Amino acid sequence: EVKKEEIDNPYGLKALIEHGGWVDRITLIIMAIMSIGSWYIIFTKLWEQHKLMKSGAAAAQTFWTAGSVKKGAETLEEDSAYRYMAEQGLKAADHHEGTLTEQIDRHTWIGMSVQRSVDNINSRLQDGLAFLATVGSTSPFVGLFGTVWGIYNALTAIGISGQVSIDKVAGPVG
Repeated sequence: EVKKEEIDNPYGLKALIEHGGWVDRITLIIMAIMSIGSWYIIFTKLWEQHKLMKSGAAAAQTFWTAGSVKKGAETLEEDSAYRYMAEQGLKAADHHEGTLTEQIDRHTWIGMSVQRSVDNINSRLQDGLAFLATVGSTSPFVGLFGTVWGIYNALTAIGISGQVSIDKVAGPVG
């Protein structure tokens, strides 16, 4: 049986973890956190969007064919965003009393309540987007920092050895 000789990559991830300095390790940790967080948010948003679209299709079939808004709301899924909006509208219709609300007509009061529920749902759907925006705007600078740090290490290695060769420059920069 022929045994293949395994060659260690002096510039790979394993070498970075084992032989890299604290700056290299901290940069790697920051990049890992940014990557894991981004993928988590991406998959979470895809799942939420899938659930919302499925719930919307079901709402279009059942809600509008019900005899009343109350019956229509009962046909919607329990944790559905559409059911939340319908229930907020029903609650506003049932609780249109009091000194301030008497000055607002019933139609406007219900419309305002439903709009607040839509705003709450939109706010919930936008959770995590600020993190993605931060990662998207800072990642080029993290990459640039890594390149500059690699050039610094390459120039230091050239200065110590006194010889300029491709392996002294390409490895640390890469």
